[in-house]
Amino acid sequence: MKSHRVLYEIKTLEKLVFRSLTNDYKKELNCTITPTQIEIIKYMIENSSKDIYQKDLEKLLNLRRATVSGVLHTMEKNNLIERVTWKSDARIKRIILKDNAVKLYKQAEEKLEELESVIVQNITDEELENFSNIINRMKENISELPYIKKGE
Repeated sequence: MKSHRVLYEIKTLEKLVFRSLTNDYKKELNCTITPTQIEIIKYMIENSSKDIYQKDLEKLLNLRRATVSGVLHTMEKNNLIERVTWKSDARIKRIILKDNAVKLYKQAEEKLEELESVIVQNITDEELENFSNIINRMKENISELPYIKKGE
């Protein structure tokens, strides 16, 4: 069987998407927001009726505490969020979305939709359905590894 270097191809596509988005955001939105930051803002907008903490974002993004902490630090520095100490426990900080983050999200989401339409052009619905099925099976396969924490 021919080796398809699936992991290499996935990583290459991810880098191209990331590079395209960050360049678009930098050029057209005049900011250096990342796709991960966009995902956090989206989650916070969709869950604006509840308190959001770093642990919620760690689960959502399937990232480690230190990684999410670094992303939040950058977002705070760029005035996209504010971290407010919880009343009864100074170690826990609630994350508050700033108004300018919502405006930036809407602009960034437009760029994301434009890139998505470029990526899927000349690909049939059937091919996209197959792609989705294959990606989901790959995620299931890797989740079977003993060192991957399920649900975290």
